[in-house]
Amino acid sequence: MSKPLAERMRPATLDEYIGQRHLVGEGAVLRKMIDAGRITSFILWGPPGVGKTTLAQIIANKLECPFYTLSAVTSGVKDVREVIEKARSGRFFNSASPILFIDEIHRFSKSQQDSLLGAVEKGVVTLIGATTENPSFEVIRPLLSRCQLYVLKPLEKEDLMQLLERAVSQDSELKQRHIVLKETGAMMRYSGGDARKLLNILELVVEAESSNEVVVTDELVAARLQQNPLAYDKDGEMHYDIISAFIKSIRGSDPDAALYWMARMIEGGEDPQFIARRMVISAAEDIGLANPNALLLANAAFDAVMKIGWPEGRIPLAECAVYLATSPKSNSAYMGIGAALQTVKQTGNQPVPLHLRNAPTELMAQLGYSDGYKYAHDFPGNFVEQQFMPDALQHTRLWHAQHSPAEEKLYQRMLLCWGERFKE
Repeated sequence: MSKPLAERMRPATLDEYIGQRHLVGEGAVLRKMIDAGRITSFILWGPPGVGKTTLAQIIANKLECPFYTLSAVTSGVKDVREVIEKARSGRFFNSASPILFIDEIHRFSKSQQDSLLGAVEKGVVTLIGATTENPSFEVIRPLLSRCQLYVLKPLEKEDLMQLLERAVSQDSELKQRHIVLKETGAMMRYSGGDARKLLNILELVVEAESSNEVVVTDELVAARLQQNPLAYDKDGEMHYDIISAFIKSIRGSDPDAALYWMARMIEGGEDPQFIARRMVISAAEDIGLANPNALLLANAAFDAVMKIGWPEGRIPLAECAVYLATSPKSNSAYMGIGAALQTVKQTGNQPVPLHLRNAPTELMAQLGYSDGYKYAHDFPGNFVEQQFMPDALQHTRLWHAQHSPAEEKLYQRMLLCWGERFKE
């Protein structure tokens, strides 16, 4: 039986590897380590289909060292210890440490991750972990501190086009057909930067055509995927496309749609903590100051899921989803911090005005640190007008109110305090 196209097209060398030039391009950090023949333990964090597993295999081939693979979905502590023992007994003096690649390391329990610590610390194995989740949430701190973290980016359109053209022209089976890539927009949209999904879609479309000549168009791709909507990687679709629909339904104030997409994730086996964490983000980003209680409820839902587990955890998740979807919306805080970060990047390290500086020593006090600062609580209404921004930015506005009932009160208070400065 023939291997899937994505497996047949898996690159064997860095020269064949597509994307991630910031890590493996000429002079990049991982490329330097690989060329030097020695690597340290690291974790690759990025969405599906961007080359995490492939990169680990290429490194093992390049370094010519033993390569062990574990899946966090199917492996337990016993499996981890057996692999570590094999690595310890099979290593020759002064040879490179065997590589232990753990796919979906975020799914490892604390005890499983603990069982890796000693071997990683002593160099019995070089750990390469792959995760689609933020490691700071899912990987224990002692293990994370022993590993470098490298972030892989979704593949760009140019990368995906290169992959398609290579598949059509070089794959042993596809090149026997006459395939014309007339339109690729639909494949790009459906793949979402996932190389594996892209190749699965191409293979599905080509195999469905009886003629030796296949003209790939957006209409043809859409028709084939509607007939077989999950054939091109259910896990990827469940995890990224549906969470996107869920968050956008909350943002768009549609509680029915929010519940539907949540149900799709639950039925698909999504991690409840992932759903809860995304609602915490949505509460801060999309509801924000229009209803500050939303963030409190989202945090409470996250805690409830952690305490009561599954399947009862679906109830506080559903309660939170409906509350967020039906709440008024404001992204003024989200936009404000974005503007502030951009200002910092553009203006650099502006000095703190003297009257705002800390003066813990007598010398600092003599130099004028904190001199002229007005303590707000000494004034009527606990407010007194003074400059808080750096001199070069004293007239810069970063937060702009959005006038929902709750946020309007905040805006009116700023007008009362600052007058003209806050008039839109």
